[in-house]
Amino acid sequence: MKKILVLSDTHSFIDDRIINYASKVDFVIHAGDIGNIDVIKKLKLVSKLYCVYGNIDDNEIRSECNEFEFLKIEKSKIILTHIAGKTPYYNKKTINKIKLHKPDILISGHSHILKIQFDKKNNLLFINPGAAGKHGFHKKRTMIRFCITNGRLSDMEIIELGNKTKLSNSIG
Repeated sequence: MKKILVLSDTHSFIDDRIINYASKVDFVIHAGDIGNIDVIKKLKLVSKLYCVYGNIDDNEIRSECNEFEFLKIEKSKIILTHIAGKTPYYNKKTINKIKLHKPDILISGHSHILKIQFDKKNNLLFINPGAAGKHGFHKKRTMIRFCITNGRLSDMEIIELGNKTKLSNSIG
C-alpha cells in the first residue's frame, strides 16, 4: 500500500499544513503551476515527489519537470500533466498519451476546480485536486489524498486547507 498526496496550482506558496500532509505520505504528486523552485525543494525534503510544469512555471522549474509524467504505483498506471482539457474530450496531446499509455488514472491541474470523475469514454479516473495556493479565483484551498494497493484506490479524501484568505503560517 502506498499513500499519495495530490496537489496543484501552489503558485509559489507552500505552508506548514501542506508540508505536514506531504510528510505523511509515500508520494507527493504536484500537477503544475508550482511557481517557485523552493516549492519543489521543500516537498522533496519530506517525500518522494513527482511533478509537471504548468503554464506559469519558468525555465528553472521546466528544467526540473516535464510536461507529462508517466507513473506506475502499486500496479496503477498514472498520467500526470497540468493542462489536460475537459473530461472526456481532453486536448490532443493528452488524448495521444492516453491512447499510448492506457492509464488507470489521469491527474491534472490548471482549472483550480476540484474534480474527481470516472471517465467512461477513456476508461480512467480523472483527478484534479483544485488549487493549494493562494493565487487564483478559487475560494477554498484543496488537495486530495488516497491509497493505492495492488491497483486499487481506497481511502480517497478531499483535504480542505481553508479559505485562501485565511492562511496558516508560511514556510517560504
